[in-house]
Amino acid sequence: MRIATYNVNGINSRLPVLLRWLSETQPDIVCLQELKAPQENFPEQPIKDAGYNVIWHGQKSWNGVAMLTRGLEIKERRRVLPGDPEDLHSRYIEAEVEGLIVGGLYLPNGNPAPGPKFDYKLSWMERFIIHAGDLMASGLPIVLTGDYNVIPTEIDAYKPERWVEDALFRPETRAAFNRLLDQGWTDAIRKLHPQETIYTFWDYFRDAYGRNAGLRIDHFLLSPQVDSRLQSAGVDRHVRGWEKSSDHGPVWIELAD
Repeated sequence: MRIATYNVNGINSRLPVLLRWLSETQPDIVCLQELKAPQENFPEQPIKDAGYNVIWHGQKSWNGVAMLTRGLEIKERRRVLPGDPEDLHSRYIEAEVEGLIVGGLYLPNGNPAPGPKFDYKLSWMERFIIHAGDLMASGLPIVLTGDYNVIPTEIDAYKPERWVEDALFRPETRAAFNRLLDQGWTDAIRKLHPQETIYTFWDYFRDAYGRNAGLRIDHFLLSPQVDSRLQSAGVDRHVRGWEKSSDHGPVWIELAD
């Protein structure tokens, strides 16, 4: 089973890129982030025509998450992160697929930091840590994937010294991410590629992609029941080089059946 996560940076403007990638790689489960489309403007039919079932939670102009499956039934569990009924951002979707629990997330960026946006990022992370802990305690096979907007360590950034004050790399952000890992989650990319330079995001400016001046901010966290099935993981880096592509590349894992 191949599971992928992809911040599309605008589902409608990037639809040709998304459909090309789906046709090329045929992942079984895909989590998408940053749809930037209200619920009624999601391109459901083209995705179904490509062979995928889909659920989504849209939001006008910002955020938005979706989950696609290739010929597999999706049993939606929730489409909002618990803990704050006042939070209206579309940033989390969770479903059961073939007995696997998959949570797709778009964690807040948090810049500028410090400030209200950074406070929201940290509070969202606290809610996510609590929910992830509840999921871990269930003993079920779980994958939590998406754009975490977290640079976990220095090897996850090109010239990390430039990111010291950024919300993605501040000590508070990395500490929260480490608390998440301490629950027993496995960072799939780093398990299989512990020291390699691997990025998932390249800015549009200053030829970042051409220079490979990137960040690793899209992650797969696996519960022990899934970790034992992990066979491979990587980034479809070449997709970032396609015309009118997102500034993220698709990230994927492969699990034994």
